[in-house]
Amino acid sequence: MSFTICVDLKQIYGETAKISELSSYLDKVRQIAGEGNEIVLTGQAPVWLYLCAAHVLHGKAKKLIYNSPVTGDVSIFDHDPF
Repeated sequence: MSFTICVDLKQIYGETAKISELSSYLDKVRQIAGEGNEIVLTGQAPVWLYLCAAHVLHGKAKKLIYNSPVTGDVSIFDHDPF
């Protein structure tokens, strides 16, 4: 059974995202996402953090969606066979 899990990147890095803390941020993303779930990435964050988060979730998430107030849901990848 899979779940839809929202990962708010702003909540992960706090006040200012620092590239020197990237591995810590990505560990938190992996922990929140779990295995085989549908993941929604959202929250104010630098592009580099979104790209790295998407990269570490490929192969772990069944489906990855980006969501913002401007774009709504944007499918990044979908490996759901159904």
